[in-house]
Amino acid sequence: MSLPRVQGAAHRPTTAPAELPDADTVVAHTLLNCLLREVSGPEHQTAASDGHLLLRLPRRGALLRVALRRRSLLGAHRFAGPVQEQHDGGWHRVDWRVLAELVQDELSLRTGVRNDEFLDQIASSHQAVTAALAARTPGTGAADPYLASEQSLFFGHRFHPTPKARSGDTASWRAYAPELGAAFALRHLAVREHLIIEETAHPAAAAPLDRLADGVPEGYRLLPAHPWQYEMLSTHPGLRAALDRGDVLDLGPGGTPFAATASVRTLYDGDTFLKFSLNVRITNCLRKNASYELSGAVALTALLGGVLDELAERFPGSAMLREPAYRSLALPGPDGAPDRALLEGLGVIVREGLAARLLPGTTPLLAAAVADEYPSGPGHVSRLLAGAAPATALEWWAAYLKLLVPPVLAAYFDHGLVLEPHLQNVVVCVDEDGMPAQVLFRDLEGTKLVPEHHADTLGALPPEVAGPLTYDAERGWDRVAYCLFVNHVAEVLAALADLHPKTEPALWALVRDTLQGYADRHGRPPRLAALLAGVPLPAKANLLTRWERKADREAGYVRLPSPLAEDVLSEAADHSWSHTR
Repeated sequence: MSLPRVQGAAHRPTTAPAELPDADTVVAHTLLNCLLREVSGPEHQTAASDGHLLLRLPRRGALLRVALRRRSLLGAHRFAGPVQEQHDGGWHRVDWRVLAELVQDELSLRTGVRNDEFLDQIASSHQAVTAALAARTPGTGAADPYLASEQSLFFGHRFHPTPKARSGDTASWRAYAPELGAAFALRHLAVREHLIIEETAHPAAAAPLDRLADGVPEGYRLLPAHPWQYEMLSTHPGLRAALDRGDVLDLGPGGTPFAATASVRTLYDGDTFLKFSLNVRITNCLRKNASYELSGAVALTALLGGVLDELAERFPGSAMLREPAYRSLALPGPDGAPDRALLEGLGVIVREGLAARLLPGTTPLLAAAVADEYPSGPGHVSRLLAGAAPATALEWWAAYLKLLVPPVLAAYFDHGLVLEPHLQNVVVCVDEDGMPAQVLFRDLEGTKLVPEHHADTLGALPPEVAGPLTYDAERGWDRVAYCLFVNHVAEVLAALADLHPKTEPALWALVRDTLQGYADRHGRPPRLAALLAGVPLPAKANLLTRWERKADREAGYVRLPSPLAEDVLSEAADHSWSHTR
């Protein structure tokens, strides 16, 4: 299946990278991104000089530099080549390991504490990138463009210090890694009906689980398990005893293979997404479905059905993939309550497949693959817009923004619904000409409710479910603004600016126009007025969160100088970004 491309006048790209970097380079650049955004940048310890970014670690007493491939109005610059450190009167290349040690020293001196796992996690991420690059090359992988896009993220989040870190053994990771094109059979368990726990938003919601296998004995229900997770839980005493008693039957692997998507634990068979627990630490967090997340996904699907329908009708180019069921094992523990390790560890959430919401004639692509800094998959924007002129790229961008931005803003301002539209949570669907035609939002784990809008709804839920589903209005807005503008819009914009660097002010002007149009039509909400005035944008502090060993939910934000103010855009257009932000 070929991927459509936008047709337009031929134009030769200028600064977009033609090849993938090696693991050493990308890990070093990622660490610099994090330092620039969260440490040296906010402390005014950076400057641009002679085509390089200079970055000081003031407590460690180190001065670093890297060549600038392209500057960014948001400060999310593109780097080229090795990182260097100044000493002995000259500049000397810094190995990624040495750079990681410098970062560790600076953060230790800054915070007064050490994080002894930090270097190992960076090494784990480097190892994963190395393995992915060695095993696959651009243009290979899944034949389906959508799955190819899910499995093309060799490098991960470029503003996270350990984007590809994994706990667990390397052999297991290789068998289940999306970057290595993993697809495999699920492990099928048959569980006595009275030991099954599930919730559904409608009567047929769990049907995708029941149809995975035939021959389940009478009196039992099918419980699929991720084979990696089943291997990790196989020595659990309660599970072993249940298998010995016949309360749980191990039917072995079987059925249609499921492919690993970008999140690793969410699998897809072309029909349904299944979100499993994995007792594996990926980037920052242990990736298990907590009990409140299992119930919360189904509760949000049921309670927000009307809101999601209204948004889809009002913005016909957008939709949310819903999560109408979960199922797990409720095996009594020593206290008589369901054993939490098994209930959460074997919990699986059913998510709608793409066909449930996809517009006919469109090709779905993971937004993170479209926006990747490097052309690592067939869905990359450099391939969608191959040879297209700047005017065509601007037209493509205007269509993209029209689909993405208004429904997220309406969800927040009109419904008190905090969507989490970061790059890995959005699927962009392009038409036969390669133009954006639809966006699909996914993963209700990150969707939250603002209490002022949903007091009755939250009050009707158990406190242990309602609490994690709640953000206050300010916290919710920070999350929306970060995910939408910094994580998503700015990164797709950066990939477009790589193709046509002189269009960056015009690309940001289209973002501003989209916001201005929405604000004018909807009473100019104060938070949007502030954005249009150029207040700093919130960026999640991934480096500091990782250093402090906090959960993602507890992450703080740093504030970035905004390119959205009209005077900033005018200055940039006049001077072609003559300064580094």
